[in-house]
Amino acid sequence: MPRKTTVRGDAGEPEPQRRDLGAPVHPVVHAGETIEDEIITVTLRPTRFDRYVGQRDVVENLKISIEAAKRRGEPLDHILLHGPPGLGKTTLANIIAREMEATFRQASGPTLERPGDLVGILTNLERGDVLFVDEIHRLSRVVEEFFYPAMEDFAIDFMVDKGAYAKTIKITLKHFTLIGATTRPGMLTAPLRERFGIVHRLDYYGVEDLRTIVTHSAGVLGVPIDDGGAHEIASRARGTPRIANRLLRRVRDFALVRSEGTITREVACAALELERIDRLGLDPLDRSFLRVLVEQYGGGPVGIAALAASLNEDEETLVDVVEPYLIQIGFVARTAAGRRATPKAHAYLGGAPASEHPRLL
Repeated sequence: MPRKTTVRGDAGEPEPQRRDLGAPVHPVVHAGETIEDEIITVTLRPTRFDRYVGQRDVVENLKISIEAAKRRGEPLDHILLHGPPGLGKTTLANIIAREMEATFRQASGPTLERPGDLVGILTNLERGDVLFVDEIHRLSRVVEEFFYPAMEDFAIDFMVDKGAYAKTIKITLKHFTLIGATTRPGMLTAPLRERFGIVHRLDYYGVEDLRTIVTHSAGVLGVPIDDGGAHEIASRARGTPRIANRLLRRVRDFALVRSEGTITREVACAALELERIDRLGLDPLDRSFLRVLVEQYGGGPVGIAALAASLNEDEETLVDVVEPYLIQIGFVARTAAGRRATPKAHAYLGGAPASEHPRLL
């Protein structure tokens, strides 16, 4: 049976007593955020399913899987959560661990550089523990191969010494649950992807769910906000709770300095216009992406490497942060030949159709 833990969370619940598993787990800082941003984001995260807003189908399926595992007295199957950044993958992983009354351990794919890093973590896990690996698509190949037997057979073969003195030690692991999160599921190798028993995709949020999140976060931060202000922030948050909370903090600062401290629709509009966030939630980088695609490359198709070079931006930033939302709102189409601007993008920029643009090579 899953281990009972003493818990204290928000609303006076006891917090889980976590074992010391080595180096402390620091907040994962995402693109465009500071350590302070991420720490504040963590304080705004829900800790139970009944406080989690959105992703209803995913949450319902996870509840069923958790309840079934608890009734059988078994740990959960391994879980893969994928979708654009900022939609709550880390939050869901934390909630899953709490609902299973399990110890939560967090790591990031790029930081697991050597098999020894992984062995140290895996051998300290107890039965039912949850290991969350963010950006799991960025695991090195040698570390990924260590995960195969660990996930399937709960055992690993570890090589010690070299040359004539080399020998393999088989280490048996406790039955743990791996939760992997990725923004790029296509980059996962087939052997790794097939070892996850539960796979869920997280989708962008609707404005009403985001409005609920903004209102709740404002209450946590002690910021007065009316429905119009919450709706304005939610409608410009690109369907993403993390962005909604970040915009809320910027509008809070504006309201404190330029207004009377209360966030109204007018205050939110003025603050977000100053931040150069338009009514669709597009920021200067999004608009630059569209302008380069339309004006420099005639609407496409064009490869992401060429766009990144023209914008002097990292390819991963464009693929993970910029493109998904532009594709979601129908401004960009990703084709085999490259990225192509849609008629909606041309209309947004106020330009002519792609056929009337000169093609610059």
